[in-house]
Amino acid sequence: MSEAPRRVRSGRRRSGRPFVVAGVAGALVGLVGGGFRWCLEHADQLRGSVLEAASGLGAAGRLIPVVLTAVGAAVACAIAQRVPHAAGSGIQHVEAVWRQEAEARTAWLLPAKFLGGLIAIGSGLVLGREGPIVHMGAAIGSAAGRRGRLDAADSREAGDGPGAGDAQGAEDVRMLHTALGGAGLAVAFTAPLGGLLFVCEEVTGTVRPRLVLLTLVGTVTAVACSRLIVGDALVLPLSDAPAPPLWMLPVFLLSGMTAGALGAAYSALVVRTLEVCDRLTRVPLVARAAVIGAGVGALMAFDPLLTGGGDQLSERLLTGGSLTVAALVLCLAVRFVAGPLSYAAATPGGLFAPLLALGALWGTLTHALASPLLPAGSAGAGAFAVVGMAAVFTGVVRAPLTGAVLVVEMTGSGTLLLPLLIACFAATVTADRLGGEPIYDALRRRMLERA
Repeated sequence: MSEAPRRVRSGRRRSGRPFVVAGVAGALVGLVGGGFRWCLEHADQLRGSVLEAASGLGAAGRLIPVVLTAVGAAVACAIAQRVPHAAGSGIQHVEAVWRQEAEARTAWLLPAKFLGGLIAIGSGLVLGREGPIVHMGAAIGSAAGRRGRLDAADSREAGDGPGAGDAQGAEDVRMLHTALGGAGLAVAFTAPLGGLLFVCEEVTGTVRPRLVLLTLVGTVTAVACSRLIVGDALVLPLSDAPAPPLWMLPVFLLSGMTAGALGAAYSALVVRTLEVCDRLTRVPLVARAAVIGAGVGALMAFDPLLTGGGDQLSERLLTGGSLTVAALVLCLAVRFVAGPLSYAAATPGGLFAPLLALGALWGTLTHALASPLLPAGSAGAGAFAVVGMAAVFTGVVRAPLTGAVLVVEMTGSGTLLLPLLIACFAATVTADRLGGEPIYDALRRRMLERA
């Protein structure tokens, strides 16, 4: 009997002010993230125009993308080195802040991530837009919580002295940091449910009602505001993909197992590449970035689909664009190596988008190899590409629900949800059995060791 009144009084002390702050901050995340996506789209168009003009200059024109990407990587690296935690994805830093292993950075992080990420990704490095947007979203959430004086507000409403209110206020600021990071992911891929699951499954590993509500408020307002800039079209629309027959579920299970093995290998390669680059102590970071950028630029001169975040490649595979088996193998092998190399350039940029492109390649290749053995009425290449996207993502990140829902929201492939879930389950189990560490756990540990 004595417990109930205490619970009621404690509930009254929980201020609703953080939800207002989450809504305002979410709107800002949507505008900043939407603006970042808009700038990247125009940077891609500009890069395409430069490549087209360079192709008409003969052999000398092939040097233009090499110089372009080398300079872009060097400049982005120089920007990132001036701000702690600005290099790389930033998601590992968001997770470390949630675990109270690191402090939130807000002062110069947002402009460094925006400008550095725009230059690095826009110049053609194999990096994703989601890392910078997630990190910028988290920084906006943390700054909004502090500027909203949540600790002071909670302290006044609690009436128990500043200590209790300050503790609750600090907790709300930390939740806003995490929740608005999820809103950033939602904006990056126009995937509000994916952003929510990302917070619960990947960043925190828990479901807390207050955090869920803050994330919902942040993601809804963020995606709504971002649509004012980038529109509401699907990020990677899938051509007609009916639900595959039930007898194909074991096929997708096997496909998920192979994708999980590929994901575990990719995760290990990312970490190994970073460790090898760490040993090059005599080479300045900016010079190293320039060399990596020059290599990526050379690939771009050969075929632009081998570089960049991968959205154009994924869209081509999902909409029926044909590539030969040899072209699929070449593109898969090159991007498998170019992704970790680009990440080692120490510029702002994420891993998600290149992973999705890698998964689309793997799924399409799997279909091309298996189709002679499959009877009529089997699922097409597009379905395998979608399943591959989610499964490879899961093999690297080890977040199966996030991977499945994120891909469904990006492609509109709700009819493939069952194969997606089965493949993501298989990918998770396979990657775990192979002993691979989830990529952001490895990156967070590495970040803390180097702090």
